[in-house]
Amino acid sequence: VQLVESGGGLVQAGGSLRLSCAASGIMFSIKAMDWYRQASGKQRELVASIISDSSTNYADSVKGRFTISRDNAKKTVYLQMNSLKPEDTAVYYCHVYDMYNYWGPGTQVTVSS
Repeated sequence: VQLVESGGGLVQAGGSLRLSCAASGIMFSIKAMDWYRQASGKQRELVASIISDSSTNYADSVKGRFTISRDNAKKTVYLQMNSLKPEDTAVYYCHVYDMYNYWGPGTQVTVSS
């Protein structure tokens, strides 16, 4: 199983970024996919999840600002992040459970005030 994130970067508060996570080695279409984030000195936290039927769940802190979506044909999950705040600054990780927990290497998102 391999997960590779992309799309992170530096953005001003109020801006937008779109993260992508390309997956391989799994039956992508039937798997729930998650985005987590970990800010410096803090625990990793769940940001958003999308299951096989495209139902979604979000952390309260990102509801209304972030949108998770998936393209099963491309085996890719996305995280559209709008109205970004400095407190969204973190390393963002893609995650899937397939008998084990698998993580991507992460992509840094930095939001300047």
